Amino acid sequence: MAEKKNQVAKAPATDAAKLDRVRLKKHFNENVVPALYKHFGYKNVNQVPHLEKIVLNMGLGDVKDNSKGLNLAVEELKLIAGQKPIVTKAKKSVANFKVREGMNVGAKVTLRGVRMYDFLDKFISIALPRVRDFRGVSPKSFDGRGNYALGVKEQLIFPEISYDQVDKVRGFDICIVTTAKTDEEAREFLKLMGLPFAK
Repeated sequence: MAEKKNQVAKAPATDAAKLDRVRLKKHFNENVVPALYKHFGYKNVNQVPHLEKIVLNMGLGDVKDNSKGLNLAVEELKLIAGQKPIVTKAKKSVANFKVREGMNVGAKVTLRGVRMYDFLDKFISIALPRVRDFRGVSPKSFDGRGNYALGVKEQLIFPEISYDQVDKVRGFDICIVTTAKTDEEAREFLKLMGLPFAK
């Protein structure tokens, strides 16, 4: 019986339990939700915008014929995201770019739950301050439906990437998908989450 009790005690925590311990999620529950409630006068807690997913997308057209370069880039994105990316393929052939249908042209990873909050926390508090001459992210990069997209010029701003092992400096796109109905709500939500917008 004692063995069974120990087994129950050692059972891994569920994703929901892990999520409650994540620093940014805690900040969202304790500070962001009340602030948004007050600012927009919501009547229901479900109206408060929250993160749905974060998509990282890296174009790799320059290494489409170089499998080693492609594998290195995919490995770097895996280190940054903490999750294995999928390799995206060309949907149609484009002769001018020497691209054939089905050719590997990029890598993409979609983050949700704990990994999503962990990535955003790391991006805001560690990666962005390492950008040279950083003056804040653009407040205009919203899509009209509450989603925010920005580009990173080099993967070296992330602490997981070792400068000596990088074969080429690469950038990638980050798309933050929220449940906000308008850009104004999304901007206020991301500002409260800690994303530093340029003035």
